Amino acid sequence: MAKKKKSTSDKIKIQPLGDRVVVEREEAEAVTAGGIVLPDAAKDKPSRGKVISVGEGRLLDDGTRKGLQVKPGDRVLFSSYAGEQFKLGDQELLLMREEDILAVIE
Repeated sequence: MAKKKKSTSDKIKIQPLGDRVVVEREEAEAVTAGGIVLPDAAKDKPSRGKVISVGEGRLLDDGTRKGLQVKPGDRVLFSSYAGEQFKLGDQELLLMREEDILAVIE
């Protein structure tokens, strides 16, 4: 009997530093309001996502840390060119500063 191989995303955890946040971008809409199906090349990158992991906060001049306003699991709205895109296992993620996040979606 063959053993199932675990995916790399199950093994690897990522902890951002300082005031940085890891966000998983939501999927782009595939159909317009008029019913036209869009190919992948024509889709805009969505500016919404889910917070996966957060850093400890910004280091202040007096040596203390100011905590972040977002937490893992929050759905957020961010500027479309925010952050650095990277791949972790089979997931495409964004690493951005908390200041790039515009709002928390409730």
